[in-house]
Amino acid sequence: QVQLVESGGGTVQAGGSLRLSCAAAGRTFSNYAIGWFRQAPGKERVFVAGISANGGRALYSDSLGGRFAISRDNANNTVYLQMNSLKFEDTAVYYCATAPVLTLGTIKVRDYDSWGQGTQVTVSL
Repeated sequence: QVQLVESGGGTVQAGGSLRLSCAAAGRTFSNYAIGWFRQAPGKERVFVAGISANGGRALYSDSLGGRFAISRDNANNTVYLQMNSLKFEDTAVYYCATAPVLTLGTIKVRDYDSWGQGTQVTVSL
C-alpha cells in the first residue's frame, strides 16, 4: 500500500498558476502509475492527468487545452501537477491516486485504488 498526501492548493486569480504535489509514503511508490482527479461541488470526480511508473508516459484530459503538466520525482516519492492559465472552472478539490499501470484507458475512478485526502483549488474571477 502507498499512502498519498496532496498539497499546494489554494486560491488564485484567473490566469494564475499553481503547482500541486502528491507525496507518497511507501517503498513501492516507483511501481505505480499516478493519476490526478478533480471534483467540483455537486459533480463527479473526473480524470485530469496521469503519469506512468517511470515517468515515461503522460496522459491528459482533452478538456485541459495543454495548460497542465504532470511530472514525477521517484527519488523523492513525489508527483507534481503544474497548472497554468487557471480558469474559474478549474475550481475543485484535486486528488491523486495510484494505479497498477497507465494506459490510454486508465482514466476512470475505478482504475485507481489508493487515494489521498485532496487539496482545494479555488480560482477567482
